[in-house]
Amino acid sequence: MPTVGVKRDLLFKALGRTYTDEEFDELCFEFGLELDEITSEKEIISREQGDNKAVGASDIILYKIDVPANRYDLLCLEGLVRGLQVFKNKLDAPRYRRVRPVSGEPQKLIITKETAAVRPYAVAAVLRDITFTQERYDSFIELQEKLHQNICRKRSLVAIGTHDLDTISGPFTYTAKPPGDICFQPLNQTKEYTATQLMSLYKSDNHLKHYLPIIEDKPVYPIIYDSNGVVLSMPPIINGNHSRITLKTKNVFIECTATDVTKAKIVLDMMHVLRSLFCFLQELAYRKEKLSSDFINRKVGINESTERIAQLLTRMCLLSQATGVGDEIEVEIPPTRSDVIHACDIMEDAAIAYGFNNITRTTPRTYTVANQFPINKLTELLRQDLAAAGFTEALNFALCSQEDIADRLGKKISETRAAHISNPKTAEFQVARTTLLPGLLKTIAANRKMPLPLKLFEVSDVVLKDETKDVGARNSRRFCAVYYNKSPGFEVIHGLLDRTMQLLEVKPARGEGYHIQAADDSTFFPGRCAEIFVRGKSVGRLGVLHPDVINRFELTMPCSALEMDIEPFL
Repeated sequence: MPTVGVKRDLLFKALGRTYTDEEFDELCFEFGLELDEITSEKEIISREQGDNKAVGASDIILYKIDVPANRYDLLCLEGLVRGLQVFKNKLDAPRYRRVRPVSGEPQKLIITKETAAVRPYAVAAVLRDITFTQERYDSFIELQEKLHQNICRKRSLVAIGTHDLDTISGPFTYTAKPPGDICFQPLNQTKEYTATQLMSLYKSDNHLKHYLPIIEDKPVYPIIYDSNGVVLSMPPIINGNHSRITLKTKNVFIECTATDVTKAKIVLDMMHVLRSLFCFLQELAYRKEKLSSDFINRKVGINESTERIAQLLTRMCLLSQATGVGDEIEVEIPPTRSDVIHACDIMEDAAIAYGFNNITRTTPRTYTVANQFPINKLTELLRQDLAAAGFTEALNFALCSQEDIADRLGKKISETRAAHISNPKTAEFQVARTTLLPGLLKTIAANRKMPLPLKLFEVSDVVLKDETKDVGARNSRRFCAVYYNKSPGFEVIHGLLDRTMQLLEVKPARGEGYHIQAADDSTFFPGRCAEIFVRGKSVGRLGVLHPDVINRFELTMPCSALEMDIEPFL
């Protein structure tokens, strides 16, 4: 959950009254928030950097408030205050409307086809007649940063640029150029740089270096110009210094460039609406939904009238009224509430406004007793007894490289029935593992300095392609054990198999019991591999690993292994 830090006294002034810490904590809970911490800038610096660094820091009390991840409208002081005031019936839900500029036509942002290669979408808006104070300015900047870190996914989906409109002139052009062709003075710098030079400059910047990979490998970089060729910004990295915002700024041009146009529109709406406490606002889109009060009553577990439920929803900034057709309610969804996409979201807001503590506790109509999945219960029982047998449990990644499950084991990747990752971020995570053995061998390789023998086991899932399943693959619970020592120790692994079968109450006999018989497998040494049969069905293999396999995993000692499917024993 995002955490919003607000100055306590500034918050109380905006709310029109003061609260004790306990009272405000209760108010947050009622509204679906959580007062996470009461602190100060000095205390934070002292805790993180030491008392010496905290000398001279502010003692002003800060409230750290946890906000639901989908409530972007609460990510700043103004949005938080507005939501709480509407919730406490001290303010009507605001209505946003279009205000055309007094002089001249609306501004335009022209998008060229070159942007399709790097960041294809852009939306823009203008905030007029703003009055900035230092607190409002700080909140304005903080809102951008909160949006960047949340819905914008660290600028990878959307990047926000804000500019002093009175220092630039439209129409504006959003295009893309080779980095060597872009040159401008970036924010807080004293000279001009090419885009190539900027990427090198910001590699050492603790804040901006995290955003460089978004575009640094692209053949062209996005850039926004005004009609005079002045650079506004090079999204998603940095704005130009020419159009920087100050406390004297009266009109703000907002541009959002994106790889996701829906997210871009949501972000623009948030920037627009949450600044409307101190400016005239452009129009934003509303929509209406209809649902029944019976639906809300049943889902929440209450029994309220249609009119009462409409009032509850209005307290959550969802202007609602009974239509007069049965128990139908018409709900108007404002542009600030992009999180409302289904009737269940409206129902949740009704429950919050009603108060979770006010819902009468009832006994469920259907009694159910939780129980462990049989496969998980069997797994837990096996783990305890395998550990008691002297083996150490390992837990490895479910993803691995193609080489791990194929080449290193002496097999072809086409024979493995592996599920491949379509866009792997690293060579180590290309496929879902089809066997537990590579993970254990890599664990041994990482612990070669430990005293011998090394006896490891793992009981986990592998993933196999299966056309009979609706998703084209299935999980299979496997048990794998390895013995690594100066001698192969086949008898140790064989003994572990016998002990496991004893625990599973399967007798050593053909037919209804278990038995092993010689088998050929490229992973194992010729003549030192056996297939395990239970009730006539093959469930796994054991044997001495082939020297080539051992070498490919950078091991130097002989190794015996056992791997089998445990699902047939349920």
